[in-house]
Formats: sequence, C-alpha cells, structure tokens
Amino acid sequence: MPAQNTSHILMIRPVAFAMNTETAIDNHYQKQVDGLNSETAQLEAVKEFDAFATKLRDAGVDVTVIDDTLEPLTPDSIFPNNWISFHETGMVVLYPMAAENRRSERREDIPEKLKEKGFSITETLDYSGCEFDGLFLEGTGSLVLDRENLIAYAGISQRTNEILLNDWAKQLGYEVVSFRAMQDVNGELQPIYHTNVMMSVGQEIAILCADSIKNATERAEVVSSLEKSGKQILYISEAQKSSFAGNMLQLVNNVGERIMVMSTQAYNSLTEEQRRTISESNRIVHSSLNTIETLGGGSARCMMAEIFLPKN
Repeated sequence: MPAQNTSHILMIRPVAFAMNTETAIDNHYQKQVDGLNSETAQLEAVKEFDAFATKLRDAGVDVTVIDDTLEPLTPDSIFPNNWISFHETGMVVLYPMAAENRRSERREDIPEKLKEKGFSITETLDYSGCEFDGLFLEGTGSLVLDRENLIAYAGISQRTNEILLNDWAKQLGYEVVSFRAMQDVNGELQPIYHTNVMMSVGQEIAILCADSIKNATERAEVVSSLEKSGKQILYISEAQKSSFAGNMLQLVNNVGERIMVMSTQAYNSLTEEQRRTISESNRIVHSSLNTIETLGGGSARCMMAEIFLPKN
C-alpha cells in the first residue's frame, strides 16, 4: 500500500516573486496591493519563504530548497506542485500549465538535483505537450490525492481537464472522484481554479469545503468516498476556504509524527474545536504567508511538492 505522507518535500525559493496577471484571470484569490512595488514584494516573499522552510525543518521535515533563476522570468515559481509530482514507483509526472508564463517553471535540472540527493527516478510521464491543444492538468493543485486508497479528487475547471484527468488516473492506477467546485465572483458562480483550495486529504482526516460543491449529487459522492475510505471529515466554511483553510498538507516528520501544515491565516480562521480535532492526530505547524497568499493566490500546500521517490 502506498504511503499517504512523506517527510521529504521540494520548495523553490523565489527570486522575482510578483503578482502574475496571467493567472489572475481565473484565480480570484489573487489581490493587488496598492503601494507594494515588485522589489518589496520579492523581499517580503523571501522572508515568508525562509521562515516557513525553517519551521518545517525544525519540525523534522526534510526540505530540499532550490533557488529560482532570474531567466526566464517566473513569478509563480514558488508553487512547484503545479508542474511536477514525484511518486513511490520512481515516476516523475510533468504537467501542462494554463498560463504561458508558468510553463517555463519546468526545469530539467530539478529531477537531476534530486538524483544527486539519492532519490531514484526510473520513469517520466510528460503531459506538457497537451498545452498546445489547450488541455491542462496542474499537478497536485488539480489533484488532491488519497494515495493509500488510490483515489484522486478533482474539481473540474479550466486548469483541470477531464480527459487528461482520466488518462492520468489510468496511467497511475487511481480511481477518480470528480466534481464542480464553485465560488461567488461578483454575484456569479465560477469554478474554483484548483481543487486544493477547497479540500485536503490526510491519512485519517480530510478537510472539505462541501458548501462549494453546489450539485447535491456530486457533494454526496465526495462525502461518501471520503467516509468509505475511513476519513474523518472536518468541514470548513466558504469564508474559511477563502482564508486558505482548505490549502493544508499533512506530512510526517523524521520520527513518524504527523504534521498538518498550513498558513497562519488559515490557522486563525479555524475554530478552537476544529484546531482540537486536527491536533488529536497531528502537530499543527503554521507560518505567516500573507504576501505570498495575497499576490500569489496560493498558500502553504501550493509551496510544497511532496517527494515520494524511493531512495537508492
């Protein structure tokens, strides 16, 4: 049975972090900050990044940090989980990205650096060519994985194509639970850009904004699947989802302790009862990511690409 959690993650340290106007078209969590210039945004993002990585290491997580490069310009490089995933079989999957300026985030040297650290890569599944056909599937932003039970939860959107989703599942041996997750944008319901904004699946607990699944049948299917696989569901509100409470990731540290990782904004949005529920089986680690969340429209989970690759 595959492991649900890993103690190894990849993070990309930004060199030119900024609000990406290409992704802001359908990522309604991105917000411009008046008076915040690009130099200040980068400085603040690096401070938040470094503090976050330090907290994870202090908690016993093995963090591989790789610096971004100035060329090509990639303002969203801090979110590597959208373009690459690493699997226990030794497979690396490369994903097709909707925004043209995010496609340059794919770097051949990153898998090579992981090999140098002793990880084994035996196969690469490359979907990047699907970009030319206008088909996108943005990694573990699009896919929220129950790895133990081989179930992929996916909210269909411009960035999560159903054809690619089903092919990915066939290639990796997963069952798909797909649905439409929606949000109110100026009085109009529009798809949530990434599934991992509204749900997270851990070994024994799942975080779910069920209210964002407007279709009752689809909502019931998601809930039923989580319950059948033995997950305790922690329901969050749409307001908590907008504070990135759905954008959590469960890791395990070097002594086997489960850790639930989130931003401080997400942590502050939780009720005391919700925090107690999570703490029953996890140590909570949170860090302030205000600049990254505001300009980037992504949070803690998006900054971590889990490494499940076997060691040589």
